[in-house]
Amino acid sequence: MQLREVMRRTENEVFLFFRLMIQEEVNFMLARREVKEQDGVHTVSTGSDVLLGILKQQGVELIFGYPGGAVLPLYDAVYRQAFNNILVRHEQGAVHAAEGYAKATGKTGVVFVTSGPGATNAVTGIADAMLDSIPLIVFTGQVGCDSIGKDAFQEVDILSMTAPITKQNYQIHELDNFPKIIEEAFKIAASGRPGPVVIDLPKDIASSLPDDFGDEKLVISEEHSVQRTRNVDESMMLKISEALLKAKKPLILAGGGVLAANAVSELRKFVHRFDLPVISTLVSLGVMPDKDFLFLGMGGMHGSYQANMAFYECDFLLNIGSRFDDRLATNAAKFAPHAHVAHIDIDASELGKVISTDFPVVADAKDALSWFLSNTEQMPKGEHVQWLQQLNDWRKKHPKHYEEQEGKIKPQAVIEEVGKLTNGDATIVTDVGQHQMWVAQYYPFKRSHQIITSGGLGTMGFGLPAAIGAKLAAPEKEVVLFVGDGGIQMTVEELDVIREYKLNIKIIILNNKTLGMVRQWQDLFYEKRRSQTVFNGQPDFIKLAQAYSIKGLKLSPQHWRETLADVFAEKESVLVEAEIPALEQVYPMIAPGQPNQAMMGVD
Repeated sequence: MQLREVMRRTENEVFLFFRLMIQEEVNFMLARREVKEQDGVHTVSTGSDVLLGILKQQGVELIFGYPGGAVLPLYDAVYRQAFNNILVRHEQGAVHAAEGYAKATGKTGVVFVTSGPGATNAVTGIADAMLDSIPLIVFTGQVGCDSIGKDAFQEVDILSMTAPITKQNYQIHELDNFPKIIEEAFKIAASGRPGPVVIDLPKDIASSLPDDFGDEKLVISEEHSVQRTRNVDESMMLKISEALLKAKKPLILAGGGVLAANAVSELRKFVHRFDLPVISTLVSLGVMPDKDFLFLGMGGMHGSYQANMAFYECDFLLNIGSRFDDRLATNAAKFAPHAHVAHIDIDASELGKVISTDFPVVADAKDALSWFLSNTEQMPKGEHVQWLQQLNDWRKKHPKHYEEQEGKIKPQAVIEEVGKLTNGDATIVTDVGQHQMWVAQYYPFKRSHQIITSGGLGTMGFGLPAAIGAKLAAPEKEVVLFVGDGGIQMTVEELDVIREYKLNIKIIILNNKTLGMVRQWQDLFYEKRRSQTVFNGQPDFIKLAQAYSIKGLKLSPQHWRETLADVFAEKESVLVEAEIPALEQVYPMIAPGQPNQAMMGVD
């Protein structure tokens, strides 16, 4: 009896404690509000209202977020102003959805998360955006100013955590600085090399009246400086033009910087004026139409044969907006060994960082390509007909291919069929793994901002929330998500967002019942020791979709093409499971540390 009495007392004390906390919260909010009657409507003027007003001025139409204690004032303002918040089911999903929105539109994505675990759950997405140069503003809630640094409930030092993975971060200590800070944050996120910015918002600032603060100082991290666009170095650009036209084997590498600068039109005009072959990176697929005779495909570890051989054989390489990452330049010491290299990039730190550069230019891709178009009009085409013929011969002798298997559904075939059904015009979102590379190889991309994928960080779980962001960005566009059976389970809860907002997204799970890419590496480099990469059991993905009120179906090897046609005739979301061979490999492949011409799996 005594034990029960103690437990009863403890329960009563806990209940009383939380009741007092709630009452304190209510008193705190009421004490700081300025309520006015305007046409019979209660309006509240707080720091959070100021923030939403500024976001509207910046053209923000929606945010992706998840509420919590430290952002209660902010979400109260969202409620009162009927601001469009997309309620995700996890903070990581919020940032990936904002990335999908930003990648699909070129606009800056905006995220609201609470303090502590809310902020730390967003870190993966912030890092992903930093490596892929995606403009984001992430507002993190924070404990009150007086509690900062005292290990208060759900307090973390998010400034220190995000300093290496943001272009800039701030902590607000003064409401009057809000307009200036947010305007600056949007400029920083979108200018130069785009990237994420974090704004840490203490709770008392979010609920404060405009006159509450005035003497406090704004805390700004000095980790990153604002990168400004510089004028094009005309003397260096002229040298590049002359070298390019003298080259017998010229080559263009077009990276994500071309997309970020909205310079696709200029790129296409430039390369067609001089018949210059083009290679893309993973994230820049679509800068050239897949069927264009000058497009060699994606280069690098799983790039096309002709693209990687072009890297090896070219005598002049012009890189516009790519950072020469190690999945592209697989062995920096042996990369493009016969070529003079020109590199145009908005980020000066990338020039010469990986590959020695003969002609470095700090410039926006659109500015640089516009200069070429304006200053080379009278220049003759270079003499490289034999080079173009060689590239075409490589393409014919070593085309992308896969072997059909009776009674099996091949992932490459599924992707090709989706390409036909969507006329190559769908917005394609991928997660990370083998399916990502097959999509890069087999979907017929033809426009900018068409592929939404995690490039630099390679984040499993990216795909589903990113597809949501991409669909909300352009509801009129067909959005197709290709995802693996591993990646879908990392953010599967975001299916509920698709249900709630009635989004039409076609979700195709390529299920090989393994962590396919990791398993492929184990088979090739670890003597087939498949440690923890084979799933011995899986959920029923069709029933899982149905649990979220989404239609789900499984493709049969006999009639899968007809079923896919029916799926794409639907005007609502459908989750499709395609069971593919467990040991299907992604080829071509370049082993780690090997040069681009050393491709495995080439006939």
